[in-house]
Amino acid sequence: MSFGKDGFWEARYAEEGYIFGTDPAAFLAREAHWIEPGQSALLLADGEGRNSVYLAEHGVKVTAMDYVARAIEKARALAAEREVEVEFHEADLLEWDWDAQGFDAVVGIFFQFLSPDDRAEVFRGIARAIRPGGVVMLHGYGPKQIEFGTGGPGKLENLYTLDLMREAFPGWEVLVAQDYEADLSEGTRHVGRSALIDFVARKPA
Repeated sequence: MSFGKDGFWEARYAEEGYIFGTDPAAFLAREAHWIEPGQSALLLADGEGRNSVYLAEHGVKVTAMDYVARAIEKARALAAEREVEVEFHEADLLEWDWDAQGFDAVVGIFFQFLSPDDRAEVFRGIARAIRPGGVVMLHGYGPKQIEFGTGGPGKLENLYTLDLMREAFPGWEVLVAQDYEADLSEGTRHVGRSALIDFVARKPA
């Protein structure tokens, strides 16, 4: 079954307002310097646009995708409000054409509702979509998030570890690899103590 087609995210994004806020994820604000102005970036499962719009505001040529039409509507509205251009696509992660276009960066933030097999398929696609010398930037919940219960899929198999990240991108130069705890305040859905993983790696030239 394709990612999230049970209606869960359609219902969630139908709520009023921006459920994850309009500010970028702290990870992206902290690590966006790996993407230079004028470079291209693909934002995966971008939701309401807080992260794609942030990068566009910093001069990045942004392509963003999500499969929920209502989320994309909100993202377009945010981009218009901030007066930036983002190329939005309504698309499923498992149906995205990873070979259609090369990007200088692929950014995936909190898309952890894939099965391990589907996640591995998406990670292989990410690796193909990044140009030599480009970067992958991934951010999500680590295993201890099960104890905190402040967001995420609630399934251990869907959570990230640094070993999983390194195994998914073998031979890449690891630029950032952090496993830590922090207090999040991102809209109404990512709030409270959280177990987090940051991973940035550069594809061999």
